[in-house]
Amino acid sequence: MMATNAFPNSAGSALPRQPAPAEACDAHIHVFDARFAEAPGAKLVATPAHATAADYRLIQQRLGTRRAVVVQPRAYGTDNSATLYAIAQLGPAHTRGIAVLTPEVSEDHLQRLDAGGIRGLRLTLHAATGAPTRFDMLLPLAERIAPFGWHLQLHFHAAQIVEHAAVLRQLPCPVVFDHMARLPVGGEARDAALAVVQELLREGRAWVKLSGAYLNTRTGAPDYADTVDDARALAAIAPDRLVWGSDWPHPTEEEHKPDDARLLDLLAEWVPDAATRRAILVDNPARLYGFA
Repeated sequence: MMATNAFPNSAGSALPRQPAPAEACDAHIHVFDARFAEAPGAKLVATPAHATAADYRLIQQRLGTRRAVVVQPRAYGTDNSATLYAIAQLGPAHTRGIAVLTPEVSEDHLQRLDAGGIRGLRLTLHAATGAPTRFDMLLPLAERIAPFGWHLQLHFHAAQIVEHAAVLRQLPCPVVFDHMARLPVGGEARDAALAVVQELLREGRAWVKLSGAYLNTRTGAPDYADTVDDARALAAIAPDRLVWGSDWPHPTEEEHKPDDARLLDLLAEWVPDAATRRAILVDNPARLYGFA
């Protein structure tokens, strides 16, 4: 359901309390565009309306961000046309993309995607139903993309990170864990997954997106207070290997869209140090995604 204000798929209308620094990057957005056909059976939630590149420009203006990373949503399967189009519309100098592919993709197709701004592949397997990828594709995909300097972006829940830790340790490319590695609030699964993530971060083999607060909370909006400890733990381990993302248009949040300005303000609670926040918003994504 779209919020009834000037900002599509976002609650509220106020600006962030803390202005974003120049060249700040929103490293996790999705674009849904009716001009592109959805993959049969790929949808798990309703496709958001008013979620095109043009709609997202309004969110950029509100947040004060300039750079963005468009992440291929499950709705389009392995046809990355909508993502490539969004990169072009938002400006290839300031926008990158994460595609979804299977290992048999041709070398020519990989080269075309690279030229179009793609810098990684996503495996969304926290809920495997309808996903075009599988866990046994981790290593084959990593081997295909390593020569391009790309990474694998993984939306796994905490237990899956632990289960597949041995494979993650041997991949020939970096991994980026979505949504704070989906660390649950408390419990053994959280501790075991954090140990794996911490190991890979310290070895320089992984990155984490500080995003998806509403996926990792029991206390909920607007403060997401129980996410603070995990975010600060990640920042203490590897502040130079974190990026921030809004997850706009928040496809999992059909009924109550979050306030994107509040999500950006939350970063100041997660990471109180201003210099570290600037690195997370500007310097780290510039290195990870190859912004000039």
